[in-house]
Amino acid sequence: MNFLAHLFLSGQDEDIIVGNMIADFIRNKEVGHYNIRVQKGIMIHRFIDRYTDNHPEVRKGTHRLRPHHRKYAPVVIDLLYDHLLVHNWSIYASESINDFSDKIYAVLEKRMDEMPLKLKKRLPNMIAADWLPKYGTEKGLRHVLEIMDRRSRFPSDFASGLKHLKDDFEFYNEEFNTFFPEMIRSVDEMVL
Repeated sequence: MNFLAHLFLSGQDEDIIVGNMIADFIRNKEVGHYNIRVQKGIMIHRFIDRYTDNHPEVRKGTHRLRPHHRKYAPVVIDLLYDHLLVHNWSIYASESINDFSDKIYAVLEKRMDEMPLKLKKRLPNMIAADWLPKYGTEKGLRHVLEIMDRRSRFPSDFASGLKHLKDDFEFYNEEFNTFFPEMIRSVDEMVL
């Protein structure tokens, strides 16, 4: 899962939101610098990553993408799943994607001093661009995939991920909607 799904799965707890957001930007030895609830958010983020990578429904999509994206196939599926979360938003959320995004941005801005330097530099631009709901648009998804292409060190062809989503939309959407409710239940059990 990418940023949107991680933040959605964080619930309402600000510390969990912060931990889930920063997890990819810190090393294991830095986890102890944060309060226990932020650490739990980091742990939840890492659980989500493992659970997603190993889920049989997710693996179906990753398998379809592997010939095109090789080792980056799991990253592409994460981005496609954020798109599908927006597409299916009304199934999973009672508030609009824009209201959700505004709440998340407020938390992240309020807690900016806790962000790792690399994220602290990028986050204001991400918020200003209102990046969370844009995962749900074709233009927004294409933009993110193109950014990933520029950042990858090896041949990746992230940009073609949008074509693959369109070509096999029914498969990806069905797999996502089988997987995501299970993910929600698993994370809810961790948060309790």
